[in-house]
Amino acid sequence: MFSTLITYLEKGSSLSEKDIALLHAVFLPKTVKKGEFILREGEIARYGTFVAKGFLRSYVIDQKGREHIIQFAPENWWISDKQGMGKEAPASFFIDALEDSELLMIDLEGHFTLMKEVAAYAAVFQSGMQKRGAAKDQRIVDTLTATAEERYNEFLDKYPSIAQRVPQHMLASYLGITPETLSRIRKLQSQRK
Repeated sequence: MFSTLITYLEKGSSLSEKDIALLHAVFLPKTVKKGEFILREGEIARYGTFVAKGFLRSYVIDQKGREHIIQFAPENWWISDKQGMGKEAPASFFIDALEDSELLMIDLEGHFTLMKEVAAYAAVFQSGMQKRGAAKDQRIVDTLTATAEERYNEFLDKYPSIAQRVPQHMLASYLGITPETLSRIRKLQSQRK
């Protein structure tokens, strides 16, 4: 698990032996099975999670019992309830495994230690937050202005491997459309080819 994290972090700069030892000290390895929860709505969010292997998702459930997927997290992605972690507040969504997964969990204190002590971690974290913020803003704009078909095509362009790994109803939930609408879009696109 740690080799995946080290490779991920060394995109920014190399890690010293001391840096690697500190990573081992602050990250908690965890293996989960498909369907297992990492976090449930209402629980205290204590960890950020790096996906070394496998696939997670975060989602909320509305008053009618419908799931609304917030994020997919395949290998080399992070997932957490950032709002709850900083405040020891109840989590606002669920995080579960869509595949058997190998995870590295870090609490807020460990995160701050790495931000201060490991330059590669700080650089990759800052870059990742900027990319995530831009992607989140674009998703909001697309949800407000793009058609369902445009959102689907954009997702396929950006995340082709994710589209192949998730069931159609989950992809529809992420896109904010019904599975029936997604099915119609896919049928129309196959007829155009």
